[in-house]
Amino acid sequence: MLVLAACEPIAQTDTPARPPQAADLCGASGYQGLVGQPRDVLSAMKFPIGTRVIGPDDAVTADYNRERLNIEYGRGGLIEKVGCY
Repeated sequence: MLVLAACEPIAQTDTPARPPQAADLCGASGYQGLVGQPRDVLSAMKFPIGTRVIGPDDAVTADYNRERLNIEYGRGGLIEKVGCY
């Protein structure tokens, strides 16, 4: 009986911690409804200072700023992505 008891799996009490969710520091979650909309809707809206509206051929800096709201639209003029970076 002792031999079989030694083969029993040990319950693990240390479960790896999940990495903390990235904070929505730029408020992008509140703008997710824009995805799929034409970029023209942006002209009637106000956004935080520093917000970037990025087109498919626009040159943008590569600096990462998780507090900056970015709105990307594609060649068809539809908004494709809203995020903090």
